[in-house]
Amino acid sequence: MNVIYNSENYYVVEYPANHGYELVDKHAARGTYLQGDTADKFLESMKHAISEDASAEHVDEFLDQFDVLMTLPVVFH
Repeated sequence: MNVIYNSENYYVVEYPANHGYELVDKHAARGTYLQGDTADKFLESMKHAISEDASAEHVDEFLDQFDVLMTLPVVFH
């Protein structure tokens, strides 16, 4: 597990063994898990967004697009 992005609003975690990414909206306490081809496309899109502007505001704006997918409640143990 590798945290590849962390801001006040979002975090993105990579799970290399599963070839997947977890996206979490910290304020809504909701997330989603992407795996396989979807994960590949997400990573390429995120790399492109970061290459345009690596500021937290810009990357958060990019991640805002995935809010509709973040339906799983975050559970703390």
